[in-house]
Amino acid sequence: MEMKKWLLAATLAATAVTGVAQAKDWKVVRFGIEGAYPPFSKTEADGSLSGFDVDIANALCSEMKVECKLVAQDWDGIIPSLLSRKYDAIIAAMSITEERKKKIDFTGKYALIPNKFIAKKDAGLDFSNLDGVKIGVQRATTHDKYLTDNYKNVEVVRYGSFDEAYLDLANGRVAAVLGDASALEEGVLNQKGGEAYEFSGPSLTDPKWFGDGFGIAVRKQDKDLTKKLDEAILALREKGIYQEIQAKYFNYDVYGD
Repeated sequence: MEMKKWLLAATLAATAVTGVAQAKDWKVVRFGIEGAYPPFSKTEADGSLSGFDVDIANALCSEMKVECKLVAQDWDGIIPSLLSRKYDAIIAAMSITEERKKKIDFTGKYALIPNKFIAKKDAGLDFSNLDGVKIGVQRATTHDKYLTDNYKNVEVVRYGSFDEAYLDLANGRVAAVLGDASALEEGVLNQKGGEAYEFSGPSLTDPKWFGDGFGIAVRKQDKDLTKKLDEAILALREKGIYQEIQAKYFNYDVYGD
C-alpha cells in the first residue's frame, strides 16, 4: 500500500513538473500582442490595442465562445512571457520557424507576408555589395537572423521596435530597414512623407529563415488550445469573417495558398 501511495505521489509530481494534465476547460484566452507593429497591432492614444491581429484574436475568441483578453508585451520578452504564463497564446505577426518550435508550438498559419528592404529613393543601394552599409531590423526577429546569416559585412543595427528603426531611417542613421512588406508599407510608405521612400532589393520568402507564415504561438503542453485555435482559424476562413477583417487592413490577399 505504501508503495502505491509513493508511486501516485511521484506521478502527480511528474505531472506538475512537465505540465502534462487533463485538457483545460478554456473559458478565457489571453493573447500576448506587441502593440507596436501596424497594421498588425498598434497602441492607440487611450492605451487600447487595435489592428489586424487584434481583430483576428477577438474573432477567434468569438468562434471558440470564450472571453478574450489582450495583453500588451514588448517583442523582446514575448516568448518568455508566454512560457511564464503571463498569457496563453501569442498573436503578433510571429513567423513559424523551426528554431522557435523547439520552445513553443504553433497553429497553422493565419497570414503569409513577403519580407523586403525599404530605403530612401535616392539611396542608390547595390544589393550585390552592401559592405559596411547600416541596415536596421527589429531585434530577435527572422529579419535579424536573415541579415546576420547572409550579409556578413553589413552593419546590422538592432532596435526594440520598428518605430525606432523608422526614425533612424528618416534621420539617415541607417540606409535601409528590413521587415515584413505590409508593416513597412503601413509604417513608412503610407505615412506623411512616405513618397520619399521605396521598396528596394529582393523580396525574401525563404522558409529556412522566414518560416511558413505567421502562426499563433502556444505553450507545448496546451495542445488542446492549439487545436481549438486551428479549428477556429479554419472556421473564420470558411465563414468569410477572415476575409472581412483582412479587407480592413490590406488591399491584397495576406493568407496565400
